[in-house]
Amino acid sequence: MKLATPRWWYVRDLPARRGGMPVSRVVLTPISWIWAAVTARRIARAEPFDPGVPVICVGNLTLGGAGKTPVVRALAERLAARGCKVHLLSRGYGGRLEGPVRVDPTRHASADVGDEPLMLARDFPVWVARDRAAGAKAAAQGGAEVIVMDDGHQNPSVKKALSLVVVDGETRHDEWPFGDGRVFPAGPMREPLAAGLARADAALILLPADLSAVEPELVRALNGPPLLVAHLAAAAPPPEGPQVGFAGVGKPWKVERALQAAGCDLADFAPFADHATYDEATLKRLADRAQQFGAGLVTTEKDWVRLPSSWQARVTPWPVRAEFDDPAALDAFLAKAGL
Repeated sequence: MKLATPRWWYVRDLPARRGGMPVSRVVLTPISWIWAAVTARRIARAEPFDPGVPVICVGNLTLGGAGKTPVVRALAERLAARGCKVHLLSRGYGGRLEGPVRVDPTRHASADVGDEPLMLARDFPVWVARDRAAGAKAAAQGGAEVIVMDDGHQNPSVKKALSLVVVDGETRHDEWPFGDGRVFPAGPMREPLAAGLARADAALILLPADLSAVEPELVRALNGPPLLVAHLAAAAPPPEGPQVGFAGVGKPWKVERALQAAGCDLADFAPFADHATYDEATLKRLADRAQQFGAGLVTTEKDWVRLPSSWQARVTPWPVRAEFDDPAALDAFLAKAGL
């Protein structure tokens, strides 16, 4: 059973807002200390494998959706435009194959390799591997001149030429990307903020399309590595007419807001846990709900690839892309790895 991302993770000063420390956070805090200590020890003791080609890691400091996958695609497109043979590497979360295996969209399903690799494999060579070092070796042997690794900032098994951490720039609606700064499971952090930033070559603040400026306090919080800024933009307009939306991503409420900001006539919206599996009963309930409103069904590309083929024609995928505000700053970042 997949659990939805707790929204309270991302509320700053939660005890003050709720009149005291939530019981769940009190109980979970000692576990978070153990999590942080184990992560730090694993990173300190690792001997990273060098695949012989540059590896650019697009990572995250938090659990939940910060927007890594659109950034992976944008980086791959930038590198490919320069003539680089870029391959992507993923753990293949949600897929049954341990790998290393190159994703074949004509042969594999999301249940085999995970939703994000399957989505990206339509445009780039993608490898999935539980063992990242083995996956990087396979990609290099398969012809990669540069590897973009989706996630893995806390995985020390592969030598990284560059490490970019993606930070959710949405700071409205009483949300803060790091919550109170507590480590999982008491909060959204994968490790303490300072420790994660110390290993990063740059931090990318990813803003929603309707938010033009970065919150100055967020810039101050990320003091240390160079900062890049990008916007999450719609690659196509949302479907016309009333729609019932649904999404099983890290922060499904952001998909709802993005659809509304893009002008979608959103009659209703259903959130699901990240990488949720949509069975026939769930999809029929969504279709019945849409019928009540005389609406269509819309979801993210990532969710759409997880749908049974019999349902894909009945649901519209809504694609989004990461667009860098300053491409020259991105090029300067890539130049650090000789790219």
